[in-house]
Amino acid sequence: MQKNINIRNKKARFEYVFIDKYIAGIQLTGTEIKSIRESKARITESFCEFNEKGELFVINMFIEEYSHGGSYNHKSKSERKLLLTKQELKKLQKDVQNVGLTVIPLKLFITDKGWAKLQIALCKGKKLYDKRQMIKDRDNKKDLARLKKNY
Repeated sequence: MQKNINIRNKKARFEYVFIDKYIAGIQLTGTEIKSIRESKARITESFCEFNEKGELFVINMFIEEYSHGGSYNHKSKSERKLLLTKQELKKLQKDVQNVGLTVIPLKLFITDKGWAKLQIALCKGKKLYDKRQMIKDRDNKKDLARLKKNY
């Protein structure tokens, strides 16, 4: 039994406000899925965008080259197609074009059947004062926890 693969984008919660979440499949080659199973992938700098045909691609997702790949290895940073239903794609594309929202990957994981899935979110960027308020709230919670611990 292999270990649970769960690669997260930790900066996304700080940088964006999530509006809607989706789970999408990823179109991968053989050596890419083998590297993901070894937990050698990063999605911190990645984002999603649509092409002219209306297909959704994840950009800047880093998957390290497979160590035993040889000449059949993949490129570490390349565009990878995301697999969603037509209704989900149309809704996402309409929101991205009209409202000005972005699509950000949150989590890369492998299902029980062995498929690689990517949890994506429709997001709106936070303002600087929102980030400051979040930091202030987090510090206040830590201080309250310390005070409660002492009493």
